[in-house]
Amino acid sequence: MNLYAIRAIYLFELHRTWRTLLQSIATPVISTSLYFVVFGSAIGSSMTEVQGVSYGAFIVPGLIMLALLTESISNASFGIYMPKYSGSIYELLSAPVSFFEILVGYVGAAATKSIVLGLIILFTARLFVDFEIAHPAVMLLFLVLTAVTFSLFGFIIGIWATGWEKLQVVPALIITPLTFLGGSFYSISMLPPLWQKLTLFNPVVYLISGFRWSFYGVADVSVWVSIGMTLGFLLLCIAVVAWIFKSGYRLRS
Repeated sequence: MNLYAIRAIYLFELHRTWRTLLQSIATPVISTSLYFVVFGSAIGSSMTEVQGVSYGAFIVPGLIMLALLTESISNASFGIYMPKYSGSIYELLSAPVSFFEILVGYVGAAATKSIVLGLIILFTARLFVDFEIAHPAVMLLFLVLTAVTFSLFGFIIGIWATGWEKLQVVPALIITPLTFLGGSFYSISMLPPLWQKLTLFNPVVYLISGFRWSFYGVADVSVWVSIGMTLGFLLLCIAVVAWIFKSGYRLRS
């Protein structure tokens, strides 16, 4: 394994974060903080507890997951699309660097940035609401699994995209709505029976439910099912990326 190549790609992508610090870190943290103010403080003060947890604390895992999914996809998709757009991807593909090393460099950097952002938002949340983390190891597991999985998904989107607009289509029209409808601000047990069953087809439900369990020990879905679904989506993304590199889909033309 060419560790020098992985390190070069990884550090280059991380340095891009520091060059765009306002967009990469400050903007999502400020946006999430506004959610805490509006939903946690203003609306939460007039709402009862949800599953024995104060409403302000209840939405913390969902808001962290919302930022994590969005930023993981955005970082990874932009990271691989930019070389395609500039044409430097061909220099990378012709270099003595394997596809696996390219993947580890780009996805590793995107996941690292997302994990750091998630932890910053986690600490920022303490400024607005009080909460405890019942299972910190499981919380970190979900944080890492989600960041890696959706960084892989973002990598796929970056390969698939043929224009800047397409980079925004999936996150804006699919991921963000699924996150809002996946229990970020409510428990799916509050929905009518029919909608509870339909909501289970939303994969984001399992991420948010498992992540919330790691905080408060309460969940809409079994934590083992949540971990299984997350691992299943991770394996699916790995399979798609493997096919892309094997076939050269939108890489060699």
